[in-house]
Amino acid sequence: MTLMLRITSRLLIFLLSFYATAAIAGGVPASCVANNIKLQVITSGGFAAAYQQLAPQFTALSGIEVETSFGSSSGGAPDSIPERLKRSEHFDVLIMSRSSLDRLTAAGYVIPDSRRNLVESLIGMAVKEGATKPDISTQKAFIDQLMQAESIGYSASASGTYLSTVLWPKLGIWEKIRHKSQRIESERVASVVARGDVEIGFQQISEILPIEGAEFVGPIPNTLQKSTLFSTAITSQSGNVAEAQCLINYLSSLAVAPTIRRVGLSPISKVESVHD
Repeated sequence: MTLMLRITSRLLIFLLSFYATAAIAGGVPASCVANNIKLQVITSGGFAAAYQQLAPQFTALSGIEVETSFGSSSGGAPDSIPERLKRSEHFDVLIMSRSSLDRLTAAGYVIPDSRRNLVESLIGMAVKEGATKPDISTQKAFIDQLMQAESIGYSASASGTYLSTVLWPKLGIWEKIRHKSQRIESERVASVVARGDVEIGFQQISEILPIEGAEFVGPIPNTLQKSTLFSTAITSQSGNVAEAQCLINYLSSLAVAPTIRRVGLSPISKVESVHD
């Protein structure tokens, strides 16, 4: 072996060792380092802010490319995740509310044992940037604001379904505010608030914070709050199960918890697959 060949071989071994070590340190084991693989991922808005920061990090560490689509967990809009799966659109990984994911699992779209809980998310309220931020810290203040608002926007997905079918009817105000309430499909409620199309809007806090032109007022009162669980899974049609599992392991690792917290979500502390 020539001197140059020995040097080149040693350099190659060093580089492979370096990148494998870096991947492990960043939350991706050496077994997940791959090239020429592209995962198709679709995520709902609840986890989108965290995912958009984490996906490029995963690709940098693993070499596995990720192509991302966005859609709501439910609600029936044409671009919602369930509707896109019904049209046989191909995805490797789904990220959405746990309740919707479980329905897709029952329908055969998901590998049951691949399901993993990622984060919990609370419901918050948004107003247009520059508008007065009202007090909604108590049940009375929350109800007063809903009654006084000229228009209200709520999500077509998990949080809005809870508000419009459970909480507001339970509080006895739904029939009084229904005429001025708008169910928002295919875009963030905070975006509609930012345009001035509705005065106040409600959605997962993580979906409010990134929107320019809207301001986060605060969470709805604790006594009225509903935490939504967002989870991930591999689809039954995926041809890249091992690589998809690597992505899921990364998104649920302790290494990414600080990023998740910064966007207003609570990472699930006990990371494990959840079976039927």
